[in-house]
Amino acid sequence: MKPIDEGHTVSFERLTRRNLLGMGLAFAAFFAVLIGLPAPFDGPAREMLAIVFFGILLWITEAIPMGLTSIFVLVLMLLFHPVSMEVVYSGFSSSAVFLIIGGMMLARAVNDTRLARRVTYLILGKWGGTAKGLLASILLIPQIQTFFIPAGAVRTTLLLPVALNVLDTIGAKPNSPLRKMILLAVAFGSTVSGTAVMTAAIGNILMVDIVNRILHVKVTYFQWFIYALPLWLLLIPGIWFVLLNSFSLSAEERKFPHVKMEIESKLKDYGPLNRDEKKCCGILILIVLLWVTEPLHGLDPSIPALIGVLLMTLPGIGCSDGSQVFKVNFGTVLLLGTTLSMGYALTESGAAREIGEWIAVPWVLSLLQHPMLAVPFIVIVTQIVHLFVANVATAVVALIPIYIGLAAEAGVDPLFLCITAAITCLHGYILAVETMPNVIVFDTGQVTQKDFFIPGLYATLMMAVAIVIVALTWWNWLGLI
Repeated sequence: MKPIDEGHTVSFERLTRRNLLGMGLAFAAFFAVLIGLPAPFDGPAREMLAIVFFGILLWITEAIPMGLTSIFVLVLMLLFHPVSMEVVYSGFSSSAVFLIIGGMMLARAVNDTRLARRVTYLILGKWGGTAKGLLASILLIPQIQTFFIPAGAVRTTLLLPVALNVLDTIGAKPNSPLRKMILLAVAFGSTVSGTAVMTAAIGNILMVDIVNRILHVKVTYFQWFIYALPLWLLLIPGIWFVLLNSFSLSAEERKFPHVKMEIESKLKDYGPLNRDEKKCCGILILIVLLWVTEPLHGLDPSIPALIGVLLMTLPGIGCSDGSQVFKVNFGTVLLLGTTLSMGYALTESGAAREIGEWIAVPWVLSLLQHPMLAVPFIVIVTQIVHLFVANVATAVVALIPIYIGLAAEAGVDPLFLCITAAITCLHGYILAVETMPNVIVFDTGQVTQKDFFIPGLYATLMMAVAIVIVALTWWNWLGLI
């Protein structure tokens, strides 16, 4: 399995046709936009859009590693100077970057104990004796992990070996419907788990940061949870129903009581909670309490995450020796910081405003002024864009400034448009490259793109309907719309 979020590595002594094609397309798009973009796009807006298209195409094609693409984008912004150097580097000073760094460190520290595995086995031991119960268990586990492991890719990586081990114990054959169903449940469940917890998905964090930066509107951890909770509760059984009805299981694939017995045996071997697990559990509870009570103390979500890292690695107090905790994936950090800077630069250069004015035709503005039409419109447009711009962070950063500009043209509150778009970007089920959980499961070689397509199409339709229902009822009652 390849490293999370790093893309594939490139040997520059043996550049493949795909590498050359990806870089060629990126440079072609860069010069096409830079030279061919019509008025009224002025110099800075034109240059910034050329850089954005260049970066998006490199991220889509993965012609070079994602971290290297991020550096390429930064260098172009510094050389062409569509915005000031302070704006170019501003993404790396965002608290969102430190929240993700803290989240990655917390995940490693938790993994140094048996707590996450114990919780996983507890759930599997209770419901893992049937296909329906195993599917529900695999979907439920990341929903619990999401409160203390704020990274969908990490949740997937922790759950995937357990799911594969259970499938091997059952005796599920390669390419069997049961194996495909459970592996897709790992991917889809990890994606759904980022819905209601603001810190559980990069897209959520980016949206909140950009809205705070551009609109000076602060969305707290608690507010996000309240807004998205009904959607989350709808999606969990919805995905279970979609996956269960997308695969035809044989009789022997529907019940396997020996798996439940084996898991119960593993739990018995674990014994009671040890000292490190108790410390880990206590620290995680403290972090979540600090996140939930943000309106009371005003601490940015990154602060409880960093406090948690400190407590988990502090000698005599923590549950991890820290030797692995501080090995941060800098490819992810570069990607996050660069995409944030791109979002700020799209606004500062005037590019987002120009795009908003360009696409603000009367019928679009009319749609946005009617919530019953605006929400489905934003969901559909965002899903279409997300199919082409697979990276969630890139899609969010490209779309949110544009939606803010469109909202200004239409004279509507941009917040509900931005939240709708961010949540929609999070949910990618049709293509194997749409989300990191999909990529990680696809990289096992045990599911194909064809396996994703039909269940993913149904899951996407179900998700879109659920967002519209929640937006027009719950968000309306809360005053968000």
